Amino acid sequence: MAGHSKWKTIKRAKAATDSKRGALFTRLIREITMAAKLGGGDPGGNPRLRTAIDNAKAVSMPKDNIDRAIKKGTGELEGVDYVEVLYEAYGPGGVAIMIQAVTDNPTRTVADVRHKLSRNHGNMGSSNSVAYLFERKGQMSVGAEGVHEDTLIEAALEAGADDVVRDDTEFTITTNPGALHATKEGLESKKYKVADAELAWVPKSTVKVEGQAAEQLMKLLEALEELDDVQKVDANFEMDDDAMADA
Repeated sequence: MAGHSKWKTIKRAKAATDSKRGALFTRLIREITMAAKLGGGDPGGNPRLRTAIDNAKAVSMPKDNIDRAIKKGTGELEGVDYVEVLYEAYGPGGVAIMIQAVTDNPTRTVADVRHKLSRNHGNMGSSNSVAYLFERKGQMSVGAEGVHEDTLIEAALEAGADDVVRDDTEFTITTNPGALHATKEGLESKKYKVADAELAWVPKSTVKVEGQAAEQLMKLLEALEELDDVQKVDANFEMDDDAMADA
């Protein structure tokens, strides 16, 4: 069985195509801008910005793009005034969904999110309707190929991780929010290649989804993540790997 962590792996593969790369750059630029706006433009004193820059560099974003995004966040360059918004929703099979967005027009964004939900068998929830089912955590991935599990677990825990879980292709490492960057740096200092370091809404428990509901859920998650303003979608589902890959 696999859940949202496996869905992240599939999304990463899809994002490698040229048609998806532009959307990925847009999301990363908005995250850099928002991080600089909230915590300042010095990555040395702003862990969120440091992580956003690392993620941008990992997909070969040009340095000029990164620098401009930082300066727009700090006000050194004129730019769009973004705000962060969080939506809670229900999907097919009773799956709880957390939708994070960065937008210059929350009225437009909530309308877009509602439209995608209504067209794909989902419903918008009220504030705190599903948030209690999740915990705010740091997460990152390390590919499993050639990696000794016990050695990685020891290194991750030493670096500040709370948990390490393996699936077929990679390890998912979970931390407290404040330990995300230190854990990433600790693993990289031991030559582990870390991907997708981010703050996530991690489910406390999961809902098994099968058949038509699984297909509908995958279409809904895709539709939500295609919205320009949506940065990230987390959900508390699990399903068979084959069903997820075919969706």
